[in-house]
Amino acid sequence: MYNSIKPGKPWLDTNGNRIQAHAGCMIIVDGKFYWYGENKEKSISEYKIWHWGVRLYSSDDLYNWTDEGIIMLPTPDDKDNPMHPNSCMDRPHILYNDKNKQFVLWMKIMGKDGIQYMTVAVSDSIKGPFTFVNKKLHPGGMNSGDFDLVKFPDGKAVIVFERVHQDMIVMDLTDDYLDTTVNHSVHYERPFPPYVREAPAVFFRNSKGYVITSGTTAKFPNPSETATFDDIHGEWKILGDPHVNDPKKTSFDSQISCIFKHPKYNDLYIAMADRWLIDLTDDKPSGIEFFAARFDKDYPMSEERRAEIKKMTMMDMTAKNTALADYVWLPITFENDVPKIHWYDEWKIEDFA
Repeated sequence: MYNSIKPGKPWLDTNGNRIQAHAGCMIIVDGKFYWYGENKEKSISEYKIWHWGVRLYSSDDLYNWTDEGIIMLPTPDDKDNPMHPNSCMDRPHILYNDKNKQFVLWMKIMGKDGIQYMTVAVSDSIKGPFTFVNKKLHPGGMNSGDFDLVKFPDGKAVIVFERVHQDMIVMDLTDDYLDTTVNHSVHYERPFPPYVREAPAVFFRNSKGYVITSGTTAKFPNPSETATFDDIHGEWKILGDPHVNDPKKTSFDSQISCIFKHPKYNDLYIAMADRWLIDLTDDKPSGIEFFAARFDKDYPMSEERRAEIKKMTMMDMTAKNTALADYVWLPITFENDVPKIHWYDEWKIEDFA
C-alpha cells in the first residue's frame, strides 16, 4: 500500500505490476478516480510495438490503483485498424457527454504516411469496452497532433491540438462530442520544431484559463511553457516555464499530459507527466539540440557539432523502452496567479490541502 507519491519512481498497481497508463489523463466518475492512458506493457522497443491498447485504473486515494483492464483493445491482426500496435496511437482523452449519457474517447494516430489524425470511440461505461464511431477524423481537414479535450460547465466542449509542426488550434466540438465544428482559433504560431508547441494540458482556476505545453522534441524532454487566457478562443498570454529550479531545462525529465483539480481541496492542482526515456545520458545531445540541428540553421552550435548530431538517429539516442517509463506527478502552486511546479522527492496530497 502506498501513502505518498514519489515522482520518477516505479509505481505498481494493487497486483504488483507496473502501471501502464502513459500520456494519461484523469476522469472522476461517481466519486472514484479513473486514470487511463497508453498501455505500453509490450513496448520494450517502440520501434517494434508502439502500444497495446488503452488501459484503465481506479483509485479512491490517488495513491493505490486497481487495474480495470484494457478498455480499447489492440488489433494485432488488422494492420489497417487504428488500434494496430504499430499505428502509433497517442494521448487518449475521455469526456462524458451528459446529453447522450456516453463516454467519448478520442485518440491521436500517427499514420505511416506521416499524416496524423484523430479516431473516436464511445462506451456507456467508463470501464468500456469502447467501440469506434469514427476511425479517421481530420479536425477541420487539418493534420492533427497532440491534443487535449476541454469540457465547460455548460456542457460545451473543445479540442485543443497541435496542427502538426505549425501552431495550436482550438476547435469547438459538436454537441455529441463525436466530431468538430468549423469554429476554431489559432494560437502559438511557431516556425518549426523544436519550437512549435505540443502536448497541451488545459485547466482553469478562479475563472482564469491556463495551458501548459511542451516543445516538439518527440519523447526527449524539453522546457515546458505556460500561457493564460480569459477566453480560450481569445488571446493567450505567455507566462514562461512553470518548472522551478530545473537546471537541465527538461521539465524534470518529463512531459505533462494532464492537469486536474482535486475535487475535495480548494486549490490543489496536480500535473500528471511521463518520464518517457530511461536511457538518456549526459554525453548525448539534448532533445532541443537534436531537432535544432535539423531544422534551425541559426541555432548556436558549431558546424562540426551540427554535422555530428545530424548523423545520429533516434535509435542512436534511445531504445525507447517505454514499457519501463515512469510517472512524474507534482502539485502546482501559484504565485500571483502564475503556476509554479517545484520538485519533491516525495509528497502527500494532504500536505497541499
